[in-house]
Amino acid sequence: MAISVEGVTLAIIIGTLAAIVYSLRILVLLERRIGRMDENIIKITKTLVKEEYNVEREEKKIERMLKR
Repeated sequence: MAISVEGVTLAIIIGTLAAIVYSLRILVLLERRIGRMDENIIKITKTLVKEEYNVEREEKKIERMLKR
């Protein structure tokens, strides 16, 4: 039973389409993961800014106390 040229061509096309669909699935998963990482980085940055503000406020308070 010989496989025809059309059959081989069809198999190649179907295999290529399956590979493209799988690659797109992986890209979507990676994009979601990167999005979550960005959100976490933003949260961490906001926390650091708040802490830095608190530290600066305490430093100013101590400097005022020392000047008296």
